[in-house]
Parts: sequence; C-alpha cells; structure tokens
Amino acid sequence: MREVSLSLTQTFFLVAREGTYSAAARSLNISYQSVANHVRRLEQLVGERLVIAQRGSKSIKLSARGVSLYQLLEPEFDVMLARLGNLIDKERPVVRVGMPQAIFHYLIPGVLRDFRALHPSVEIICYERDTVLADLVKEGRLDAFLTERYFGEHAVPQHVICSYEPALVYPADWDGPTDEKQVPKWAEGRPFVTHEPGQLLRSVAMDLLTLDERPPVVAVSTSASSSVMRCVEEGIGFAIIPCWCYSKANSRVAIQRLPSAPKIPIYFGEALFLRTNPFVRSLHKLCAKAILANIAELSEAASVSAPSQF
Repeated sequence: MREVSLSLTQTFFLVAREGTYSAAARSLNISYQSVANHVRRLEQLVGERLVIAQRGSKSIKLSARGVSLYQLLEPEFDVMLARLGNLIDKERPVVRVGMPQAIFHYLIPGVLRDFRALHPSVEIICYERDTVLADLVKEGRLDAFLTERYFGEHAVPQHVICSYEPALVYPADWDGPTDEKQVPKWAEGRPFVTHEPGQLLRSVAMDLLTLDERPPVVAVSTSASSSVMRCVEEGIGFAIIPCWCYSKANSRVAIQRLPSAPKIPIYFGEALFLRTNPFVRSLHKLCAKAILANIAELSEAASVSAPSQF
C-alpha cells in the first residue's frame, strides 16, 4: 500500500482548486518551485500525470486522473484539515456540537447525561447557534449539530431523527379558540409573537394563521422558541412554537394542540468524514432516542392541557 503524504495532497488540492501554481504557493506560503516539486512527487506516488502545465501559461489543467482525484477530495478536504488542526496537541477527545438555543434548553440535557454515562472521558462542547451550523462544520469548528434547518451541503450530511407538532400558546388569562379550525379567526387582530424571518416555524405559522389572504400582525419576532415563549409568558401576545417547549408546570401559558399542522423535522448533521466516528455515532443515537422520548412526553402534556372543547 502506497504511503499517503498529507502535504503533497494538500498542495495538489490547492493547485487544482486555485488553477495556478502561484495561487497555491501564496496559500501555502511556499515557493512556486516547491509547489511544482510537490505535484511531481505526488504524481510519482500515484504513477500517473495529474497536472498539465504548459510553458508560458499561468493556469494549469488537470488530467483525467487529476480531475478524478480532485473530485474525490473536494467535498471534505478543507473540513478534514481544519479538524486536524484543532485536534493537534489535544490528548482528551472532544465532541463539539451546535444547536439552536431552544433545542439545548428543552431537549438536550438528558442526552448529555446519557452521553456522559457512556463516555465519561469525552468532553462535549455545546455551541448555541442556528443559521451558520453547516458553515461551522465546514470550517472545522463543529463536529455535529441539531437543527430544524436543511442546509443541503454535500460535505455536511443531515439525517431526520424525528418530527414534532407545532402548538398554539397564549397567555393563560386569555380566552382560547374553541377548536383548531377556529384558530385563524381567533388570532385575527391579536398580537403575534414569532420567529425571525427565514425560520421554518415562522413560515408554517404564517400559513396557518393567514385568513382570507390577510397574514397575522407580527408584534415581536425573535430567534429562539425559548425567547418566543418568554414573550407569551409576559402577556405580549400569542405564538406558534414547538409542542416540546410547553410544561404543565407553566401556569402563565395555555396551549392548544395543532395536530393538522405540518410536522417540523429535527435533523442531526455531522462532518462527512466523521460519519463513522464512535462518539459522533453515539451522540446521534442518543439524540434520536432521547429527543423522541422527550417530545412524546411533552406532547402528551400538551394534549392533556388542551381546552376540553378541542
């Protein structure tokens, strides 16, 4: 088996991506001749020509084998290098996972407890993020994430681990709607608290509440379901949020289930090259199991607490 050289492979990757030896040399902070030497040495290891550089031409072309090798590397090579850089000199294994604030607040503590029981020597670093999770994985700053968003990045695969039902919540001293069909009419003219533009749950809520082509009036929009719930607790308005944000102990908020509403998926995503990592796989399985159980429990609480007319 031929020995793989990371430095030679990195040089070839940059030459192929940038299209010139000069650009690759600048990125690596080495000389033009060193770049050319690296490519020749890699070609010797591979046994085939990879780069075609014509005399007097600034740009290069890839041979058929060069194109094939670049396409193999391109989806994840930058992510692997970033991850390698972050792991150098670390003796203790670390898993870095990102998620929106509400998922961390309501769903993740049980997952962290179970993970610690299985892997007590592994540190979990949690980042409360939302829109940039896939980018953070590609930059090597995250290993995995939980989100309601689908990013569509080849190097960052996502898997649906469960789906949940949205629910209507409103201040407990308000009169609620008599049934699910009456919700849009009930909501008309009332202050609506929702998520910031671009979030799936906001779009679902706007569609549900639009009456005769008149969308609801947004009073407050924020980035997290936990923040939306806080506004409802303070009597600012009503909202449509994940059913798992509700607790029977919360006497300040009333809830109405919306079983006919579109279900919202929760995705688990990871760096492509970490898909077989034992800690990431363990985290994936625990999230699927624990979050499903938590959602089922909280959905039952919401069902029990729904208005009797419903």
